[in-house]
Amino acid sequence: MEALYANVTISMSEFKKNPAAVLREAKNRPVAVLNHNKAAFYMLEPALFEAMLEELSDEKLGRTVLERMSERAQAVEVDVDAI
Repeated sequence: MEALYANVTISMSEFKKNPAAVLREAKNRPVAVLNHNKAAFYMLEPALFEAMLEELSDEKLGRTVLERMSERAQAVEVDVDAI
């Protein structure tokens, strides 16, 4: 069985009848739109989508910091005032 990442689900045929009503009734929660009982796509409000992108960006930045910290032996000391 495929995992669903939303507590609110709706069939594709029901979704097509009135997408705006589905969004309104979801009350800011993600909605899994199902096709043959499998998630075809997820509907998210813009604020939630933006928050997810921000979280992914932060995670990527964190990995970059850890990678660079492991290369400290190659670091060059500089005077900030000289930059």
